[in-house]
Amino acid sequence: MKILKYDLPKMNMDLSETGCCPKFDPKEWWDGRTIKFEEKLFVKMKTCNFMYVPLNMGRVMGKTWKKVKAADAGPKDYYLLLSHDPSPWKAYHYMAVEKEVEGLEHERISGEFVTKVFEGDFKNAGKWAKEMGEFVKSKNCEITKLYFFYTTCPKCIKHWGKNYVVAFAQID
Repeated sequence: MKILKYDLPKMNMDLSETGCCPKFDPKEWWDGRTIKFEEKLFVKMKTCNFMYVPLNMGRVMGKTWKKVKAADAGPKDYYLLLSHDPSPWKAYHYMAVEKEVEGLEHERISGEFVTKVFEGDFKNAGKWAKEMGEFVKSKNCEITKLYFFYTTCPKCIKHWGKNYVVAFAQID
């Protein structure tokens, strides 16, 4: 497998008809890649869930993004927000940043990740997790932790008409 270190695809952050999320092109780069992070810096957030559905995500993301933007800590040519649901009642979200932001919790993530692109509603996440497990096994690896990168916010999903999600499977 080809291993990339920090080489996330560049995105034209100004290319947005909505003034929010740039149009995501899944064919461009994301599907079937292996990425290696070494101490990649993220801001860590927690949301409350009800049966895996986040109840306070908009508020948590909005407050966090405001602080990241004020500190000029966001990446300039890509974005990455990884979500991990350890239970039906809570989720952790990791927003990639270029530097630490005062007043926010941080986590550095290291490891190898295999990616796969999915399209559809959030309700398919369980099915995607199972399919991702089979995909990773086909590469003779095991998943140690599974994250999802929801590439587009709900407002922009309506505009673009597609909901692309990239599974990031941390492998052993």
